[in-house]
Amino acid sequence: MTEEEDILKQPLPEEGSAGAIVQDASISPSETKTPDMEVHHHPDLHHKRKNFREYFLEFLMIFLAVTMGFIAENVREYITDGHKEKQYVFSLYEDLQVDTVKITQLINYDDEKISVLSHMNTCYDTVSKNLKATSCMGALIKYSKTNRTFQLTDRTLRQLANAGGFRLLSKEDADSILLYESMFRQYEDFQRTIFQEAQDNVRNTLNFLADFKVNFPLQNPVTWWGKDTTHTDLSGSFLFSDDRVLLNRWFNELALYLRTTKAQRNLLADLKDKAAQLMVFYKNKHHLD
Repeated sequence: MTEEEDILKQPLPEEGSAGAIVQDASISPSETKTPDMEVHHHPDLHHKRKNFREYFLEFLMIFLAVTMGFIAENVREYITDGHKEKQYVFSLYEDLQVDTVKITQLINYDDEKISVLSHMNTCYDTVSKNLKATSCMGALIKYSKTNRTFQLTDRTLRQLANAGGFRLLSKEDADSILLYESMFRQYEDFQRTIFQEAQDNVRNTLNFLADFKVNFPLQNPVTWWGKDTTHTDLSGSFLFSDDRVLLNRWFNELALYLRTTKAQRNLLADLKDKAAQLMVFYKNKHHLD
């Protein structure tokens, strides 16, 4: 048997087994056929062009989504701002209540001062006739030496200014409170300039006019404020000298002080009226309790 026949009679090894046929080195590369390679076709990447309706629907969906988000955010801010506005208005309402109480007390104080100082003409006639009869000057000195000033309750105004809260208020609300603040600034300016000057003039002239021994006990708070010295007949004369020119000057300055006190009282009354109007306005508009 030839060698070739012997090879043909040998059983073929199974595929993948260790005894797989190894290509004989004697077989030339030219005798080995390369199988045909399968050709894979790429899918068509060119999509069908969308029509105008499809583009319009996509645009409409995006537009609606953005618009609804914008509307939702605006509604949220509107609700939040409305809540803050309510808080600011209620806080302003409470400040106005405090201001009204303080202004009422100051008006009563000025009314008392005006009532006493209005009797200066009678006192002047008495002292001019007798420089020793100066007991009536005690009440005039008492009500011309000091003054009580009004300070605006501005806690809410400062919050509105610092936090930009005025934008949350309606124009009507913001304008009304700003007008109230402006009226206070007018009062404050008058009190610091015209009124304070009249106050200082009366005090300074009294320092030249009054006798220290008689005037000193009146500087004691217990003596001055603890007892009513309006009609007390104090021993001795208030006058340090018989300088009638200086005495006349003090009464003239006292008369000016009386006029400025009346003006100050009127400014406070106007401020109180404005505060009361605002309280009614806020209470009705915003349904405050």
